[in-house]
Amino acid sequence: MLSQLVLATANPGKRREFDRLLAPLGVSVLDQASLGVDPAPEPYTTFLENALTKARHASSKTGLPALADDSGICVSALSGAPGVHSARFAEPMTGLAQDKANNQKLVASLNGVTDRQAMYVAILVLVLSPDDPLPIVAQGSWTGQVIDQPRGEHGFGYDPHFLLPELGLTAAELHAAQKNEISHRAQAMRILINTLRERVLIRE
Repeated sequence: MLSQLVLATANPGKRREFDRLLAPLGVSVLDQASLGVDPAPEPYTTFLENALTKARHASSKTGLPALADDSGICVSALSGAPGVHSARFAEPMTGLAQDKANNQKLVASLNGVTDRQAMYVAILVLVLSPDDPLPIVAQGSWTGQVIDQPRGEHGFGYDPHFLLPELGLTAAELHAAQKNEISHRAQAMRILINTLRERVLIRE
C-alpha cells in the first residue's frame, strides 16, 4: 500500500493542493526540497516528458515513490504557448513576482487579439521506484479564456486572468474546495486515484 510519497515540485501552491487531495487517502506528502533534492532539469517540449523526468529524479534521490506534476496554460492564439514554459514565461524571477511578470507578458502578448481561448493542462506521473516500468500517468484539462484585468485573491499562477465563462468567475475567484473539484489538476488527480485503487495501492 502507498502510504508516503515525495512530491517533485518546489511550487507551494501545488503542494497545498496535493496535500488536500491526498490526505483523505492516507497518503502523506513530502516536499522534495525538505529532503534536500534539487529540481530536475526540464528540457523537453511536452508536459509528459518533463513530468516523467521529474518523478524519476525525485524517486532516485530519495528512494521513495514520487509524484510529479507538469502543468501550464496553452493559449490558442499563441500556438499553444506558454505551454511547458508557463512557470518561466517572463524573465526568471522569484515567488509572486514571477507570477505577476508571467501574467503581464501573457496579457501583452494578446494585445489586440480577439481569440482568448485558453486551456490549463496538467499531467501527473507517479512512479513507485526510479526504474518503475509502469508509471501511472493521468491528464486533466480545463478550458477558459484569458482576460486582461486580474480578478480574485485565491489560487496562483495565471488563475486571476483565467476566466471560466460558464461560471462567470476566474480561477482565482474560486475557493479551494470548489477549485479542487473542477480544475485541470483535480481532474488528473481523480484519474490517478482511480488507477491507484485499481492497482490496490491505496485504501478505500
